[in-house]
Amino acid sequence: MSLSRTVASWWSFLLTTVIILTVYFAVAAATPFEPVFNPAVTISKCATSITVDGNLSAGEWEGAAQIYHYVERQPNDNTRPEVRTETFVTYDEDNLYVAFICHDDPTLLRATMCQRDQFNGDDAVCVLLDTYGDAAWAYEFFVNPYGVQKDYLWTNVQVEDSGFDLLWQSAAVVTDSGYQVEMALPFSSMRFPSGDEQSWRIDFWRNRPRETFQQYSWAAYDRNERCWPCQWGTIDGIKGVKVPKGLELLTTYVAQQAGSLNNGGDPRSGIDNGDIQGEPSVGAKYTIGSDITIEATYNPDFSQIESDAAQVDVNSTIALFFPERRPFFQEGADVFRTLFNSFYTRTVNDPQYAAKVISRKQGLTVGFMSAQDENTPYMIPLQERSIILNTGRSYINVLRASKPIGESSQLGFLISDRRFEDNGYGSILALDGNVSLSKTVYLDGQVLASFTGEPDVAGASEGLDDVEIDRGKYDAAFNGESYNGNALIVRLRRSARGWSFFSNYSQVEPGYRTESGYDPWVDYREGSFWTGYTFYPESGPFQRIQPQFYTEARFRFDGVRRWETQQASLYLQTRFAQTSFTLQAQRGSQQWTSSLSSELLSYDDLFSGGINISTRPTNTFGANLSLGFDRTVARFADAVGDQISVDVAASYKPVDRVVIEPTLDFVSSDHRDDGNELFRQMILRTRLNVQVTRELSIRLVGQYNNSRAALLVGRDQQEMPVYYPYSSKQWDVDPLVSYQLSPFSVFYAGSTYDYSYFPASQEFDNQWRLSSRQYFVKLQHMIKI
Repeated sequence: MSLSRTVASWWSFLLTTVIILTVYFAVAAATPFEPVFNPAVTISKCATSITVDGNLSAGEWEGAAQIYHYVERQPNDNTRPEVRTETFVTYDEDNLYVAFICHDDPTLLRATMCQRDQFNGDDAVCVLLDTYGDAAWAYEFFVNPYGVQKDYLWTNVQVEDSGFDLLWQSAAVVTDSGYQVEMALPFSSMRFPSGDEQSWRIDFWRNRPRETFQQYSWAAYDRNERCWPCQWGTIDGIKGVKVPKGLELLTTYVAQQAGSLNNGGDPRSGIDNGDIQGEPSVGAKYTIGSDITIEATYNPDFSQIESDAAQVDVNSTIALFFPERRPFFQEGADVFRTLFNSFYTRTVNDPQYAAKVISRKQGLTVGFMSAQDENTPYMIPLQERSIILNTGRSYINVLRASKPIGESSQLGFLISDRRFEDNGYGSILALDGNVSLSKTVYLDGQVLASFTGEPDVAGASEGLDDVEIDRGKYDAAFNGESYNGNALIVRLRRSARGWSFFSNYSQVEPGYRTESGYDPWVDYREGSFWTGYTFYPESGPFQRIQPQFYTEARFRFDGVRRWETQQASLYLQTRFAQTSFTLQAQRGSQQWTSSLSSELLSYDDLFSGGINISTRPTNTFGANLSLGFDRTVARFADAVGDQISVDVAASYKPVDRVVIEPTLDFVSSDHRDDGNELFRQMILRTRLNVQVTRELSIRLVGQYNNSRAALLVGRDQQEMPVYYPYSSKQWDVDPLVSYQLSPFSVFYAGSTYDYSYFPASQEFDNQWRLSSRQYFVKLQHMIKI
């Protein structure tokens, strides 16, 4: 072919392409856009094998169902998206396959190369799956343009569990016209009904963060429909899929050496390094079918590689609540959740063994767990505080069952029983349920009964003989007393496009206690109500404007008012830099028992005001800032203080593989009358993560915690308060190297260094000393048999 004919052919091809694209976009612009509610797709088995590498090779996706019609669900309401998204769906005997072609300017993409579950604010695609179709729980699978995974377990009780992990495959590539993603979701990792053909609720999303956070979806959403999964599409055509019976072994070996100060923490004594200790553990999961699994573990490694971030607790009297991230509790995590935290898995602290059965058959979900715990935390909940003790060995059994009733409604029960080696026990019987009263209104509740027998251990609870329970009927000491109590919670919610509200009533009797859950308060009746109305301006600087009102009141069972609060706030979502503002003002009163006596002190004319600002202007930087100015009670000083609080969290990404996340939590309170300091706490924490490869990462966490308080200890002869100054300063430095093949096959090597501040004295003038340290390695591998 001559050069002139070649040039003419290319010109003809380009001209034809331009004409076709021009006609297409002209027709698209002229055609009214129609959102599709509850769409449906029927898929067929793939003709060839699919390699998950991000490249949609010719022939691999031939015959796959194709989805092109997306809507913008956020911030606009079911409008035409700015860019095009194509989705392909098929399956084979082992996997559900999904591919996305996301058209866009590749220079505008926001993406992070990081460990799984760690990206935030990135471009991403998502598959949502409700395999049982009852809107009780669902899987969420996210992938960013680098192929990094993030998965959640959604439940209608506690929304999203970010600690949930599954085994699945993903890959992505950035192209000249956007990015592409391929996903393989193994049937063996998911739970679904047994049967020859599956019909699942499903939706496909695309997150596109720019000046505003845009979210596109296959299914259109009605903002006047409260049930989220009820609005997804349906996928049919998956036939003959059966999860083969199989065994998964999770083997772990942990070695560590710990050291701490000698002589009861004397800073002059130096670090006493203990022996190197190492021990293996093993866990096994047997999959009987797609809807039933059995799991057991012996001497499990329940260490937390990602240490819990410190929380501001200088003016708190109750035990802190931390999320669950340990692998054994991932399977069936949704099953044991209730409105009250009736089973708080972190109360299973150091088990010698644990076993669990999860069954989902014919709409009935059943979970049973049993464990022998070697070091059991024992929480004593009181009216105004909670006390944590260690009671040694215990045996715990938990049974939970629930069944859907109609669409997005269900009924369930929970029975838990904990037996302590020293004759104590704690048992719970609970009944819960929820029902949809309309498309927007939802009612749920739970009623519980507890049966408690205290351990009878001399000296284990020394000093608690005078701590009263139920106004003197019992005491908090371990002396073999037994008592019962009930608890109740009822919630009525309305979620709609405009007007929404949330009302709640709960009560916990003085004798109620659960030693397998998290209930740090007792002896109260509490009611609360929130309402807000959302406006959607079509132009101007704000996309959403939502004025809100909230009120709350708590009373003891004898009718004494503990506190009441009224709060007005205004939420503003802007159209620039993904920036939003929340302004709030609050007033109220409180009553607390004196630190020195049983006298109930009243504090009136309390108020607070504050602002929260959240922004993510670029791929490189995002931040959240909260400022508070309060007049509130300093609990340990029997005084009212003028309080200032500052919370700052930022994310800085100089390059795609390096993320720096500094945070600052600061609170300070000065006496309202004399200006003297009542308490102050500052927590500085920075997490640096360097992702060397997809598997290898280096992490460094540094944390500084400085707190001090004036503790009321008495009164002088003139009845003036006498305070004892308390202070604590600590630096923590935690380096870690991780090699992660999957959520369950990992290698860690790291250390912790804790430095404490010791006031200078005649014998000791070097104020900062290493107080403890630890070196550890962890090798964990999952084997499928």
